[in-house]
Amino acid sequence: VRAQGDIYQVVADVSQFEPPDIVVTTSNCHVAIHAEKVAEDGTVCDTFTHKCQLPEDTDPLSVSCTLTEVGTLVITARRR
Repeated sequence: VRAQGDIYQVVADVSQFEPPDIVVTTSNCHVAIHAEKVAEDGTVCDTFTHKCQLPEDTDPLSVSCTLTEVGTLVITARRR
């Protein structure tokens, strides 16, 4: 987790996954990223999981994420 002014930021490289394969959840200042690539035969061929705790002064309603064109997931949250 990086702090930039009044914003916290988490960055993850998920370029090997398609947007529908990526799930981001938040709960009690915890962020979880889970991505799973499923082959045509239904088997899971690649996974990515990352969990981190945001600082306590994070505004939980301000958490948002953006996926860049190059496959970088950027999660931002404001400080209270």
